[in-house]
This record gives sequence, structure tokens and C-alpha cells, in this order.
Amino acid sequence: MTNTLPDLDTLPELPEIDAQMTREEYHETLRGLSQASAERYFNAFVDIDWSHPDFSIEPDDERWVLPEIDAIGGSDWYKSQPLAKQIRIGQWRQANIMKVGVQFENLLIRGIMVYAFKSPNGNPEFRYLMHEATEECHHNQMFQEGVNRIGAEVPGMPWILRKTGTVIASSAGWGPMAFFIAVLAGEEPIDHTQKAILRAGDAMHPMIQRIMQIHVAEEARHISFAHAYVKRHAQRLSWLERQWISLLYPVIMRIAGDAILVPPKQMAREFDIPTSVMKELYWDAPESRERLSEVFADVRMLAEEAGLMTPLSRRVWKLLRIDGRPNRYRSEPATVFSADADAA
Repeated sequence: MTNTLPDLDTLPELPEIDAQMTREEYHETLRGLSQASAERYFNAFVDIDWSHPDFSIEPDDERWVLPEIDAIGGSDWYKSQPLAKQIRIGQWRQANIMKVGVQFENLLIRGIMVYAFKSPNGNPEFRYLMHEATEECHHNQMFQEGVNRIGAEVPGMPWILRKTGTVIASSAGWGPMAFFIAVLAGEEPIDHTQKAILRAGDAMHPMIQRIMQIHVAEEARHISFAHAYVKRHAQRLSWLERQWISLLYPVIMRIAGDAILVPPKQMAREFDIPTSVMKELYWDAPESRERLSEVFADVRMLAEEAGLMTPLSRRVWKLLRIDGRPNRYRSEPATVFSADADAA
């Protein structure tokens, strides 16, 4: 039976996470997330009708034109290109985003297994993480199926992250706090961008829309867990560990954010996108810097609540151009964020 998807504005039907979580509160949060995963989940080859005629990939389908909210889609350069080229760029861009998703979630699944291997009996983290790994496997399947159907030969992540994937995944064993911060660094930009696109209501290809809807619905739980993990385990850090993690936090965010949000050089070569255009879009223009800041508003809020925003780390956030006002609540829409910033 096909699961129905919740409206975006009702997604935060998840446990509220207190900044100072007790062990009991943390475990209760995990049990709630596990139960939600048991009651509502999606299967890549049951809940997506890949054979539906609307899911066919046609070279002249204007629904592949990138939306305004996409940095490239909103650029004057892109809008000046012939329609056929805009469609090809849109298909390539969407395929590469999904390929990044495949690679990132592969790292996440491997790291989860490394972390869970050491989990003691009775730890509710184990059950929840097995739910998450199962869901991420289905995400991998639907992302890769989408890439295959589009047919673009896309690389996904930058080569350095592809080459160091095993090291990143293994860090879940010897540096789990850094690993789960890296998990958020991969999840938040995609989730933020997909929610913004879905909320904008622009016409898009039905296959991409369905994939985004499923991913956003389940990613809400994954992000909720990562927030809870960081808040709970940050309380147990020594003073020195806290200082080190607070400095590493924004660096991880910026590296992962660029890997996910910035198209690879292959795209610029494939479609003759001028270097000056790419630099302006990522992240020289004032509006692109604002977009970059908005993407990380949730994780800045988490850093504040977990005690991982220190005077020195604030400077690092600013140096990396991902500073700004933290969100007031999880998944605060960017339009609200911008309006409040202007009013301030």
C-alpha cells in the first residue's frame, strides 16, 4: 500500500528536543523516532510508480528548466540560453544532485554500521539507526534510479570526498561527534533546498517532485536524530573537546555544503558556463552569500543550543561566510528568515 506524504508545514510532528537533554529524555526521543519510522516509511520501488507515463524523460520537457530558487536557474546567464540547453542543464543538474545524495548516504550507511557495531545491548540508538540505515538504502535506490533514467554521466561529489569516503565513514567509530556533525552537514543543505523548491510550487518533472517529497518526509526524522545526538553528547565533552569540536563544526559544514550545493567543474565544461558566472553564483554575489547563510541557519541554532558556539568559533563561521542569525525553530522558511532579518 502506498504511503501518503505529509504536507511540508506538518512535517515537524517530531519530538521537541530540549537543549539540555537527560539520558531518559534522549532515549524517549529515540523511541519516538523509531516508532515513527515503523509507522510511516517509503519503499523506492513501491511508492514510486517508475512505469507511469508522466515519469518518462523527454528532451523537450520544459519542466526540467531549473527553478528560480536554484542559483543557476535564477541567473541571467541561464535565462539567456536557448530553451533546449536550459532543459539539458536542468536534467544534468538534477542528476548530479541525486548522485551526490547516493554517495553521501552511502557514507552515512557505512558510518552508521561502524557506530552501531559498538553499541551495547539495550541502547535505543541501535534500533533507531537500523531504521535510518534502511530508509537511506531506499533513498540510494530511488536517487540512483533517477540518475539512470535521466542518463547523464554525472560525477556527484568532488573527487577528494569520493577518495576519502572510507576514512569519513570510519570516523563514526573513533570520532562519532564529528561524524554526526558531518551527517548534518550533508543532510541540512539538501533538505533546506528541497523544501524551498517544494514550497515555491514551481512546475517540475513529476519524478523529481516525488523523489523530493519522499526524501523530505523521511529526512525530517534523520535530522531530528542528529540534532538530538549532538545536543545529548555535547554535554559529555570535556572543555578541550568542546573547544576543538566547536572549531571543527563550521569547517565541516562549509566543506560538505560546497560539495552538495556547488556543481562540479564537469558541468561548467559540459555546458560552457563561464568561470565568472560560476564564481558569481558560488558565492561572490550578495544574494548568493545570503543563500549560503540561510542554508546553515538550523545548524547555527543547534550549535548555540549545544554550547558549541564559542567566541572563537563565531569567527570561524564568519570567516567561512556561513555566519548569520540562527533560526528560531527547526526548518524556519527562508522567506520568514529574510523578512525578519530585514525588519531587524
